[in-house]
Amino acid sequence: MKRLLTTLSGLGLLALSELALAADVSAVADKFKWLTFVVFGAIIGITMYVTYLAAKRVKSATEFYAAGRSVSGIQNGWAIAGDYLSAASFLGIAGLISLYGYDGFMYSVGWLVAYITVLLVIAEPCRNIGKYTLGDILAFRNNPKAAKTVAAVSTITVSIFYLTAQMVGGGVLVKTLIGIDYEISVIVVGVLMLAYVLFGGMVATTWVQIIKAVLLVTASILLVAFTWAPYGFSLPGFLQGAVDSVNIQGQVTKLIGDAARNMTAQELGQRFLEPGLFLKNPIDQISLGMALVLGTAGMPHILMRFFTVPTAKDARVSVIWAMAIIGGFYVLTLFLGLGSAINVGQAQITAIDKGGNMAGPLLAQFLGGGADSMLGNLFLAFVAAVAFATIVAVVAGLVLASASAMSHDIWVGVVKGEHATQEEEVRAARISSLIVGAVAIVIGIAAKGQNVAHLVALAFAVAASGNLPTVLLTLYWKRCNTGGVVACMIVGAVAAIGLVLVSPNMAYPLQVKAAQEKIVKGADDKLVKLNADLAVAADDSVRAKLAKDIAAQEKARAGAQAAIAKLGDERTSLVGLEKPLFDLKNPGLISIPLGFLAVIVGSLLYRDRRAEDMWDELYVRQNTGIHAETAVAH
Repeated sequence: MKRLLTTLSGLGLLALSELALAADVSAVADKFKWLTFVVFGAIIGITMYVTYLAAKRVKSATEFYAAGRSVSGIQNGWAIAGDYLSAASFLGIAGLISLYGYDGFMYSVGWLVAYITVLLVIAEPCRNIGKYTLGDILAFRNNPKAAKTVAAVSTITVSIFYLTAQMVGGGVLVKTLIGIDYEISVIVVGVLMLAYVLFGGMVATTWVQIIKAVLLVTASILLVAFTWAPYGFSLPGFLQGAVDSVNIQGQVTKLIGDAARNMTAQELGQRFLEPGLFLKNPIDQISLGMALVLGTAGMPHILMRFFTVPTAKDARVSVIWAMAIIGGFYVLTLFLGLGSAINVGQAQITAIDKGGNMAGPLLAQFLGGGADSMLGNLFLAFVAAVAFATIVAVVAGLVLASASAMSHDIWVGVVKGEHATQEEEVRAARISSLIVGAVAIVIGIAAKGQNVAHLVALAFAVAASGNLPTVLLTLYWKRCNTGGVVACMIVGAVAAIGLVLVSPNMAYPLQVKAAQEKIVKGADDKLVKLNADLAVAADDSVRAKLAKDIAAQEKARAGAQAAIAKLGDERTSLVGLEKPLFDLKNPGLISIPLGFLAVIVGSLLYRDRRAEDMWDELYVRQNTGIHAETAVAH
């Protein structure tokens, strides 16, 4: 079971050689750890006080699920940003850019452009016909029990992938900064998240997300200002600094191998600003972009946010504000990632966490004066505490979405047939939150050292393949019905996950062994030369440098040998393959069209009188908002 969970958590991630546990290296010296406790404690204290105030308001299901539909457009825009800017955004993307340059920034572009889809086709109609969940949107004109069942399963599936990424990010962050064991760190994240959801529901979750978004944007602007200032706030000057960086040139040399021999230092630096170091297949980039752009409109925890505003106008306003905040932040990730690559260096970044997730916090430490300075560690503590708040806020939103699917869609909608009191529904929601929270903690413990941006991208692929086609065609195609909705949810999700199981994202022992054996051979060759140079070196500084290089090569060799030994006699992946059957890392290019095809074919082959009869009412209501205020009663 543990192997299955670990494998599932690693879908869409880097090769097994990079799926290492967070290194036992702390970013904060012991004498400065009290600063981290103080800053973390202050932010946690503020959010818990907000939860305490919110708990007094949460009495009904509407308040628990939708904050009583009392959130303004501007507030909801900041909350959407807080919900959307996850660990993948702040930790993962900055890490990817610091390690791979241009390709990492493609995640930022994809997630930013995604909100155009949300604004134009999703936000207002969903608010006008929905109640609390994705299942409510689909059940408006389709068979309620069937629609809510498949919507709940899809919501939980997507949320589990997303939750795993957030829990990993939180666990690595707390372990690295405070020194608490990874497992305990994940439990701390889970307990805090459950406190927000159980006691404060959507009210507390909304305000925690707003606070977190404000802190995250503030921290990012400060980091970028300090990073960009030495270049006179000139973009060409900053990019030229990246090209001239010895750290970046060395990283490119490592990534492209023998091809670097015929390149000048400037060409190596320029290569970092060009595509292909991580996403080597252009078709893979298109597939990834499709998943990111279309997946946002199908993410259950994002759709839920539109049920918290009082009017359709507020829904539109909230998306515009969210686009501005999110767009501004994603532009900043370019400076965060490149700034970390220039100033911190990939060697130090990966020494702390092989996934690169600590690139942003380490940049803050450098800008504040370094690892030995009070200001540097204070700045790191502040940025890391904001990242921690980011993780907990997003996890709270995801847990609320999953719990809503379990309690409102399954228990109230399917089991109770919509006959449940407000008190019973709130109680069921809180019990469901406990269940989802426990599952999130278990999976978070099983998955370690992952770069969270990739796992989130997989969640977006499932959402784009299963959720978006059903929502879009339910809203805009008269012939869409229950048969199409069920077919799409199943085909889209199964296609996305199934293609990943046979893709290069999986661990293929033979390939991993070959890569590790290459590392061992390379280290042996370098050690022969280094030891020969050491034997004839007379200068103490030269000898010291050679000794350091020898130790690094011996460590690399030992790590590769350990990886080979750990694999033992294994030859195949989880599904019994020695090599990938599907060449793309992201399945969106195939799974998204399959999802749309499934909903069209399923709807044409299935007759559903209710879907046809409800079309006129849905059409009028989604475009005018008439009677949307009575959605709770509906």
